[in-house]
Amino acid sequence: MQHVHILGVCGTFMGGVAAIAKEAGYRVTGSDRNIYPPMSEQLARLGVELIEGYAAAQLDPAPDVVVVGNVMTRGMPVIEELLNRRIPYLSGPEWLATAVLRNRSVIGVSGTHGKTTTTSLVAWILECAGRRAGFLIGGVPADFEFSARLGTDPVFVIEADEYDTAFFDKRAKFLHYRPQTLIINNLEFDHADIYPDLEAITHQFHQLIRAVPANGRLVVPAGDANVTALLQRGCWTPQDRFASRTGHEGTGQEGAEWLGIEAPAGTLRVLHQGQEVGRCQWQLSGAHNAENAVAALLAARAVGVDPAVALDAIGRFQGVQRRLQRLGEFGGVQVFDDFAHHPTAIRRTLDGIRQRAGVQRVLAVFEPRSNSMKLGVYQGALAPALAVADQAWVLRPAGLKWDLDAEFRADPHIRVCPDIETIIDGIVTEGRPGDAVVVMSNGDFQGIHGALSQALGSRR
Repeated sequence: MQHVHILGVCGTFMGGVAAIAKEAGYRVTGSDRNIYPPMSEQLARLGVELIEGYAAAQLDPAPDVVVVGNVMTRGMPVIEELLNRRIPYLSGPEWLATAVLRNRSVIGVSGTHGKTTTTSLVAWILECAGRRAGFLIGGVPADFEFSARLGTDPVFVIEADEYDTAFFDKRAKFLHYRPQTLIINNLEFDHADIYPDLEAITHQFHQLIRAVPANGRLVVPAGDANVTALLQRGCWTPQDRFASRTGHEGTGQEGAEWLGIEAPAGTLRVLHQGQEVGRCQWQLSGAHNAENAVAALLAARAVGVDPAVALDAIGRFQGVQRRLQRLGEFGGVQVFDDFAHHPTAIRRTLDGIRQRAGVQRVLAVFEPRSNSMKLGVYQGALAPALAVADQAWVLRPAGLKWDLDAEFRADPHIRVCPDIETIIDGIVTEGRPGDAVVVMSNGDFQGIHGALSQALGSRR
């Protein structure tokens, strides 16, 4: 049995690689600096042996191959040992492409926002259609036990992100996957620690498009100017173009053959060339999720799933952890957790919450934690995004390179706070029944979710 050792195994992507390798029959071990739930529990259930830290001794005896996560850097003892002893190694995307994807029909889900939800939706639609597809999702979907599996269907669904591959391979991860069906949800500047500007990201996306075959399918938004400009650089694959419309927000619909409409609230309708294809009652909300759902329906349609089957699955879709996840109602106030960390995602998340039945006011809580946010890339855009909420609290993080107070000086409804205790006190004081609190961060936000829920639930 071949021994695969994975460095950085507790990340969502590398943990998924470990799950797939285990299902494929490899002996799988892995190491990480921080071994903690939920990924550590998932890997333990799969029988993956975990080692804490990156000491060189973990390579004795030498594995058959080492899969290197993109958190690894030169200078780490295990990396120096790996190179000095010339032990075979691959990046995670390269191993996946070589060992799994080569003989599969790949559906890649790319874009700045919405990848995890859309990937989960595609996998769930295929599941409901009786297709045991393989998948690798960068989050924890409520409808599956694990975030990745090998599957038995010829189709494999993968969240295709543009982050760099490894310390020895600075190409975008998604270039390894060679999808036959490609969703591009949207395109904006992000990952300022990796890319200097939007042009650098667009170049990577066009390299991806160049590899999609003429008998494949592109699923793209009609109203995204950056995606339109990307396709004008050259496209050799047929396209399905989608857009959305809700009571409060929508996207440019010119040129969209497919349209997702949330009306009334709690109902998703899908139109093709102006004619209704079908509708379903669903648990999601907002224009962004209408777009995610239509894109997923179209990707599944490209591999033979009837839209009626897809809509039935969308209606039963339970969502993804930390993607507008409802944590409960406490003292009459609903609390939601969301991964949003880009101004566009923040604005659309808040708009989606406002459309939920029974929500009277929207209270936003935000942690500017991403590298792009700390570097000030979104200075000037964060205040308008948070202004969608009725009240907002922003944590002042360490290492911020720009002036948060100046960003929000003109809006008294947005407050900058030194710690989570101040945020919790403010919400407990000002929150009232019918409010929805949306906590947004791409990290654990110092455990604010549990503390806030408890404080709201115990107030008089």
